[in-house]
Amino acid sequence: MEIDLLWLGLGLAAMGYFIGDGLKNFKNPSARNLFEEADDDHALIHENEVHHIIGISNADTQVLLKEHPEIPHITVNNIAYYSKGKLLEWLKNIE
Repeated sequence: MEIDLLWLGLGLAAMGYFIGDGLKNFKNPSARNLFEEADDDHALIHENEVHHIIGISNADTQVLLKEHPEIPHITVNNIAYYSKGKLLEWLKNIE
């Protein structure tokens, strides 16, 4: 009997959590929830982090960036930042 009440209590607590989470974004139905992936295509990536995106070593990435200055990037205070979406698009289009 006590275990049944425990499961009932846990179920009610979970129900309260999910209803509260749903009501939190009631007036904003386009809000992202926990299970959706973030749209990071517009995120800017420091030139030292580009190797994580394209999957090669840091040294090889530095050589690639020097050999191909046409890779879309912006420079702020002499530091190059790359848009993740444009970088991946450039990689798809190289031959």
